[in-house]
Amino acid sequence: MNGVELLTVEQMYRADALAIAAGTPGLVLMENAGWAVADVILAAHAPCPVAILCGPGNNGGDGFVVARLLSERGWTVRLGLLGEVARLKGDAAEMAARWNGPIEPLTPDLLANAGLVVDALFGAGLDRPIEGVAAAVVDAVNARGVPVLAVDVPSGVEGTRGFIKGPAVRASRTVTFFRKKPAHLLIDSRVLAGPVTVADIGIPDAVLETIRPELWENEPPLWRAAYPFPRIEAHKYARGHAVVVSGPLAQGGAARLAARAALRVGAGLVTVACPPDALPAHAAQLNAVMTLAFDNFSTVLADPRRNAILIGPGGGVGPQTREMTCAALASGRFCVIDADGLTSFRDRPDDLFAAIDGPCVLTPHDGEFSRVFPDLVEGCRIDRARAAARRAGAVVLLKGADTVIAAPDGRAAINANAPPTLATAGSGDVLAGLIIGLLAQGMPAFEAASAGAWLHGRAATLFGPGLIAEDLTETIPAVLRELA
Repeated sequence: MNGVELLTVEQMYRADALAIAAGTPGLVLMENAGWAVADVILAAHAPCPVAILCGPGNNGGDGFVVARLLSERGWTVRLGLLGEVARLKGDAAEMAARWNGPIEPLTPDLLANAGLVVDALFGAGLDRPIEGVAAAVVDAVNARGVPVLAVDVPSGVEGTRGFIKGPAVRASRTVTFFRKKPAHLLIDSRVLAGPVTVADIGIPDAVLETIRPELWENEPPLWRAAYPFPRIEAHKYARGHAVVVSGPLAQGGAARLAARAALRVGAGLVTVACPPDALPAHAAQLNAVMTLAFDNFSTVLADPRRNAILIGPGGGVGPQTREMTCAALASGRFCVIDADGLTSFRDRPDDLFAAIDGPCVLTPHDGEFSRVFPDLVEGCRIDRARAAARRAGAVVLLKGADTVIAAPDGRAAINANAPPTLATAGSGDVLAGLIIGLLAQGMPAFEAASAGAWLHGRAATLFGPGLIAEDLTETIPAVLRELA
C-alpha cells in the first residue's frame, strides 16, 4: 500500500526474519541500516565531532556501522558502549569487530565537544524504564542542546504503543527502517522523534503479504481507491443527500459549518434540518445548502433520498437529541454522531450502541470519548479506539493531534497531518461535515472517516496561520485539486 503500513515491534521482527529466510543475511540488513543513517547525517551535517551511543543489542550494532562509515569519511568519532564488547551477540558482535576505533564505556563524558549525537542505545522493543548510567547519559544528551539523530526510535520510547516509561531521548530526527512504527505517529513519542526518515534496507515488500498489518498511517494510498471522485455521467441526486440536524436557534452555527463542509466535499445536496424557530437564522446565512423545519423528526426521515444524517454539531444535549439519534441509526442510513449527539448518551451509552444498524461513524474528542466509553480512557489510543469500535459496532474516530480511526474489524489508522492551528472553535464540526459528505456519496465508513480526517488536516496546513473554522471549507477545493 505504498508504504503507509505501520508495523508493531513484533511485526518488524518478523519482517526481518522473513527477509533473512528469503536470502538476505542479517549482516546485510544491519550494514544497510547503518548506511541509511550515515547517508542522512552526511546530507544534513558538515563534518563535526560526533558521539555515537551504542546499546547491547542490534540497535547498537547499527551504531557501530555508522561509526565506521563516518570515521572512514574523516569524521571525529567517539563511540560509547553500554556493557562489555564480549557480551555482544550475533550481527552486533560482528559489526563491533569491524570497528577499528576505540570503544569507550558509556558515560556522559562522551558528549564533551560533540556537535552531533547518534542515539543507538535502545531500539523499539524496550519495555522497561532506562536506568543507571544509561539514564544519566540520556539526561545529559537532552541537556546538551546539540542535534541528535535517533536510530529506529529515540531511546526510552516503546515502538508499538509509544509508551515513555522513564528517561527518553529528545531527537532532532529519527531514521527507521522498512516501515514506520506506531510510536512515530502517536503524539507523545512523535514529539521526541522529530521528522522521521524511512529507509529501504533490503526487506522486500512481499513480507507484508505474510504479516498482513491492520494499522496504517492515514494518507491517501489508504483510501484513494474508494474515494468518490466525480464521474462525468453523475448528477446531484447520484451524489447523495446529506442532512445536518441542528438544534435551537442559539446553537445553529455549528450545523452550518458542517453542512457547508459536506457540500464542499461533493455531496450532491445538503440540508440543514432544524426546529422551526431556527429556520430564519439558517435561511438567512445559507444559499446552496437547503433548509428544512421539522416538528417531528419523522419528517426528516420520510424522504429516502436523504441517505446520510449527521447529528451532534449544535444539536443540544438531552432526550430529544437522543431520540433523533436512535431514529436515524435505526433507519439504516449513513450516520455520523458527533458532539452533543454523543454527550446525550453519557448516562446510557448502551442505548447508542444498540441503535446502530448501518454504516456509522462516531467522532469523539477525549472528553466525549470518556462519557461514552468511561472504562476505556486509559492506555494506548490505538487500543482504546479499537476496543470502542468493537463495542459500538461503528467506526470510531478519536480526535486529537494523533487522531485514531478504528473499525470494528480491527483496522485502524493514525492521522498525523493535523497542524496545531486546528485547535479552534468549529473545526470539529467541519470534520464531521466532511465525513457525512463522503458517506452520502457512498464511501465506506472507515475510508470516509480516514479521508475526512486527512482532508481536514491538509486544508489547515494549506491555509496556514490565522485559521478559523470557516477557512477550512474554503480551502477544501485546493486540497481536492491536489488529491485529484
